[in-house]
Amino acid sequence: MIGIVEFFRNLPKKKCVQCGQDMIIEKADCYGNICDECDHPAR
Repeated sequence: MIGIVEFFRNLPKKKCVQCGQDMIIEKADCYGNICDECDHPAR
């Protein structure tokens, strides 16, 4: 059985549900799946 740290380290990176790009900056207090570019208020 693997440790909890190893489990979280092996999780895949999040992808934006609108454009499909890897989310480079993951916000600690945000559980959304939309990148900053797609979530920009001017769009």
